[in-house]
Amino acid sequence: MRYVSPLALIAGFISDNLFLTRRVDLLRTNALLFSYLIIGAGSIILINLIQTGRLRSPFYLKALPLVPLVAQFAFGGLFSGYLSLYSRSASISVSWIFVIGIAALLLGNERFAHFYGRFAFQIPLYFTVLFSFFIFFLPVVFHKIGPGMFLISGVVSLATVALLLFILERLVPEVEAANRTKVARAIAVIYILFNILYFTGAIPPLPLALKDAGVYHQIVHQSDGTYALTCEPLPWYDIFVRYNGTYHIQSGGNAYVYSAVFAPSGLSVVILHEWQRYDTASKRWVTTDTVAFPIQGGRDGGYRGYSEKTSITPGDWRVNVVTQYGQLIGRISFSVITSTTTPALETTSN
Repeated sequence: MRYVSPLALIAGFISDNLFLTRRVDLLRTNALLFSYLIIGAGSIILINLIQTGRLRSPFYLKALPLVPLVAQFAFGGLFSGYLSLYSRSASISVSWIFVIGIAALLLGNERFAHFYGRFAFQIPLYFTVLFSFFIFFLPVVFHKIGPGMFLISGVVSLATVALLLFILERLVPEVEAANRTKVARAIAVIYILFNILYFTGAIPPLPLALKDAGVYHQIVHQSDGTYALTCEPLPWYDIFVRYNGTYHIQSGGNAYVYSAVFAPSGLSVVILHEWQRYDTASKRWVTTDTVAFPIQGGRDGGYRGYSEKTSITPGDWRVNVVTQYGQLIGRISFSVITSTTTPALETTSN
């Protein structure tokens, strides 16, 4: 157990890196995650059948210590996959609690092997991974996002775990009856928690994800379909500051914010650029402009668009890239500084 348990975790991590793609709408990605869900459910059923003596052959008795490790492999693969997908869609300033929660489950999975034999632990954890899966899988299938799809995801998750409990009630009725109340309460708590996190914006708006963004001095949509983006050169460590920069202007200058938002194939949705300036007197962010435009899914690099702020004033600014339902996809923050000279500029294409 000391050596095999970490190996199960490593195997799940390797399989995710080999087969999990960066696109949440591809068959390979969802097939891998769905296979983990099937393996997890099968492991739960098998564990309970062996523990209650319904499977008594020497083969199953010898396999009993290893079955929780199979469950650990499946759940570890799910946690790893979710961390990869949700973190790409998350704006850490808002969604940090959900992403940290997934990371904690992934890191804690190595110590869960002994708990996978407990019915009251198995079912609530399985409901958690089910709900996390259907939140983004159903929008991919039905090409819709929003509160309605989230509520449907919750109903489907409840129905699926109810089906699993129905099967277990038929196979191991004494175990299901002994843990029924405890499991029901745990599922109710998890369901309520997911709803609180979603409607407070703490769950990333997967399957949407911000692929690229920035503040620019000029943006030109070229005849070949690319965008010519003119900006101030970023330092070598631009990966850490690309969404938190400095913008130099001369009096009366304009600012442009560009964003590329990934959406699954077939999905059409409206996103908004919320321009906000920090008011030092009231110590709060004040929305000055909101620009809405539709995006179409399918492009690997994200659907591109931009908005403009004319005669921008010095101070701290940010532009929230949000869905029409108010979910934060990403945020570009920058400080506007008045300059008497034209800053050095460079142009790239995207």
